[in-house]
Amino acid sequence: MVDTTSDGTSPKGQQSSCGIVELVDRLSPHQFREWYQNRKWRKNIEEGQAYFNGPGSVPAPERHSPSQLLQCHRKLVYRQENAPAEQPDPRGIFWFGTRFEEDLLFPFLNRAVTESDMYVQNSIWIDFTVQSDEGELRIKGATDPVIVDSAATPILPTEVKTKSSVDNISEPNRHHRAQVHAYLVGLSEKFDRDFTDAVLVYGGRESLELKTFHVEFDAEFWDEVVVDWAGQHTQYRADGELPPADPEYDWECRFCSYRTRCGKGDANHRDMEPSGLLAGYGGYPRDAVVEYLEGNTNESLTPTLAKKFPELAEEYGVVNWYCQCCSSDIGWDEAEPEGSPICPRCADRDEISSLSLAREEL
Repeated sequence: MVDTTSDGTSPKGQQSSCGIVELVDRLSPHQFREWYQNRKWRKNIEEGQAYFNGPGSVPAPERHSPSQLLQCHRKLVYRQENAPAEQPDPRGIFWFGTRFEEDLLFPFLNRAVTESDMYVQNSIWIDFTVQSDEGELRIKGATDPVIVDSAATPILPTEVKTKSSVDNISEPNRHHRAQVHAYLVGLSEKFDRDFTDAVLVYGGRESLELKTFHVEFDAEFWDEVVVDWAGQHTQYRADGELPPADPEYDWECRFCSYRTRCGKGDANHRDMEPSGLLAGYGGYPRDAVVEYLEGNTNESLTPTLAKKFPELAEEYGVVNWYCQCCSSDIGWDEAEPEGSPICPRCADRDEISSLSLAREEL
């Protein structure tokens, strides 16, 4: 047996087995997630962006972000209306994208302009309006690094995207072309001169290889595709209408954070509105559940999520079941929460009746 001192170390300074266990516990996945979240929270406050620490605000229907142009209308409505996400945030992809841009591409661009009277600015804010058939639209956002002259006037904006691999990329994604076009229009208005050229840079997360594409402004693409899309999206939002699930690319559905709510998943849900946690669905990540309930104080856990996250049940409450057949309120823990639960009272009478969430009957 090793003698230890009062501070938990051995006489020779070696950590006791008890101290080792505590140290290992501090390196758990849960502790890492908590540390990362607190780090992000603190950084937002330090940078004057504390508004990122709460649930996202719902943008006005006519407001658009360059990075969201030409994406699936329905996915964007779910995101803009703060529907609970069904997948964790791809933090690793976001982190790598930031590091790739700041640690690799920015120095690379600086090297490219070293021998000329040009410089690299990390971003330029744009905020402009454009007319559409549905009225005035507003587009706001910040560019990626821009090559500028000595007066900080843009020369060549860039847009940086990272992919697991760039081997199969043969042309720019239409979403990304739309984003670059928005930056060119915004910069043209801001600096009162025409900007018609940009560069799309794709970086591979595995190989660190680059592919670059020279993008030239296409007025027809901007007016008839991008602005038309933005006008349609504004109209869907203004009318409170759930848009069709019609993404530009089939692969978008596979990676969508709202595929179950939309009807593309395996559960029996179809064309659901943005609000509410889905009954019988237990795939939500814990962080998304907490974020949604913090931003919607009139909401509670579903029975399925209460079973998955029992530690949250006391803090946020749980919605009970309701049986339309016998008009009974059924305790959330009195029926199997997965799939389509059956009313236990009706079952005692040899009747089959599916339960719904009590809130759906309010």
